[in-house]
Amino acid sequence: MNRLPDSELVMIPGGTLITDTPEEGRALAMLIARHTIHNIQPDLDVLKAHREEYSTNPNSLTAAAQVVAIEFQTIAAANNYWRK
Repeated sequence: MNRLPDSELVMIPGGTLITDTPEEGRALAMLIARHTIHNIQPDLDVLKAHREEYSTNPNSLTAAAQVVAIEFQTIAAANNYWRK
């Protein structure tokens, strides 16, 4: 099995949801989404074997965007919407 090392299977990269800007928050949301997928499927060979299917499927892409949006909502709330 071509597994990611346990050190890479963290749920919150950097251990915090606090970011300086919305742009950093959005990048963190995307990173958390990727980490979620890797925690669900840590075998890179299995993950890559189906990439062609999900990377070109509009429903899969929409679902991925929804996951990122939910993560971004969580990060924005944690940052008090960047303290307006």
